[in-house]
Amino acid sequence: MRWGSLAALLIAAVAFAGAARVERSGAAADPVIAVAGDIACDPAKTGTSSCQQKATSDLIYNQGYAAALPLGDNQYYCGKLTAFQQAYGPTWGRFKDITHPVVGNHEYSDSGHCPEGTNNAEGYYTYFGSAASPLQNGCTSACFGYYSYDIGSWHLIALNTQCTSAGGCSASSPQGKWLAADLAAHTHQCLLAYWHIPRFSSGGRAHANSASFWTALYNAHADVILNGHDHIYERFAPQDDKGKADPEHGIRQFIVGVGGGGVYKFGKTAANSEVRDNSTYGVLKLTLSPGRYAWQFVGMPGSRFTDTGTGACVAPK
Repeated sequence: MRWGSLAALLIAAVAFAGAARVERSGAAADPVIAVAGDIACDPAKTGTSSCQQKATSDLIYNQGYAAALPLGDNQYYCGKLTAFQQAYGPTWGRFKDITHPVVGNHEYSDSGHCPEGTNNAEGYYTYFGSAASPLQNGCTSACFGYYSYDIGSWHLIALNTQCTSAGGCSASSPQGKWLAADLAAHTHQCLLAYWHIPRFSSGGRAHANSASFWTALYNAHADVILNGHDHIYERFAPQDDKGKADPEHGIRQFIVGVGGGGVYKFGKTAANSEVRDNSTYGVLKLTLSPGRYAWQFVGMPGSRFTDTGTGACVAPK
């Protein structure tokens, strides 16, 4: 073979290898989402050591996340629009375009926290706009605030545990019927659901109002549930809707109520609780891969606590 022919073959081989490298490096990465609740202090209290919404938002801002999931009580104490604009807006509001929120009790704050009331969470729905209630695009009050969407190969479901305002949480309520229909339409996908008030918690503020959610999600072989409300971080082993350990078909629950608005003491340790911390503000980083997920708790700079692990999506029972 002449040198010219050999050189041409070498050049072609290098070009092919380079193209292969570009194709592999250009492949879409698995989406990564950031999660936390109980976030922004009342504007009058911002700046104290127990108000860390700016520090936790810095963990997300410009870090390449596919989505941010605020888990409710996103604005204290009274979730008025002006409070959202003054405290949440300059911090977590910096990535509002990738935010898929759920509503908490402080957005519907009663006269004890908000003498003038919040007009059925109007501040929350006005601030987040169609992202807060996509099924009622443009509503600003009397919105039900539950919806679903896909990220990568995963299906995500946002629910509302302010049950009276949402029209109920039971299986026979409008929200319960919508959830059943949504789950039936998204079989064979990895499933993640999130709402504010936890069904199980070691923080003392668990409530049974989401029991029907758990039953529907467990029967649909959901994989992950995310909650706030208790200002703690807690990870549970996979469990069924009654709180019984189920390593094979159970749902893994995380409480991430450490988004910046103070931390709480622990109460009695709940069954199946694996990891707990109430000393660190931060966010939960979730990588949503086909058939799998990975988690990492990311604390503020200088914090020592972390929690990492992986899990597989639940196979149908």
